[in-house]
Amino acid sequence: MKRNAIFVMVMGLFMSLLAAGCGNVGQAGQAQGQTDYDETKKMVIDILKTDDGKKALREVMQDPEIKKELVMDQQAARETIQQTLTSEKAKDFWKTAFEDPKFAESYAKSMKSEHEKLMKDLMKDPDYQKMLIGVMQDPEMQKTMQEAMKSQEFRKHLQTVIDETLSSPIYKAKMEETLLKAAEEAGKEKEKGGS
Repeated sequence: MKRNAIFVMVMGLFMSLLAAGCGNVGQAGQAQGQTDYDETKKMVIDILKTDDGKKALREVMQDPEIKKELVMDQQAARETIQQTLTSEKAKDFWKTAFEDPKFAESYAKSMKSEHEKLMKDLMKDPDYQKMLIGVMQDPEMQKTMQEAMKSQEFRKHLQTVIDETLSSPIYKAKMEETLLKAAEEAGKEKEKGGS
């Protein structure tokens, strides 16, 4: 009941704003209209900032009739988004945003599943496979990869990976299991050869 009363009051204030903006003619009327408009505007803004005002607006926005009115033309939305994302301001924004390591990390994490799906789909695509093989067989690419693998930085990274792998409890358990199987098979071979 309280929310409905606030909603009615907010809607009444909106109507008052419209009336104050449109109803007064002449110099004296315009000055009075401007004062009424400013006061009404301030009151509406104050009400909308309250918890009850916010709740009332949320309820209004959930109304199916209102939602229908707010649905935008898809083509217009696409064009607006495309123009916004490809504008010079947007390019500058994205360039600056991706220079921030935290933003780049959170963006990468948010897109991880989409990127993985894209890569899996691409790996199944024969045209992509052919292109990837072509890139890997390119002499310049092979030369670049060989140089990268010979670099001190890559060797340090490889050493770190090997050390981490060897100290991993999972790897140790697998190695132990493999060695035990090999010892058992060697023992069986000796028994067969000895008998």
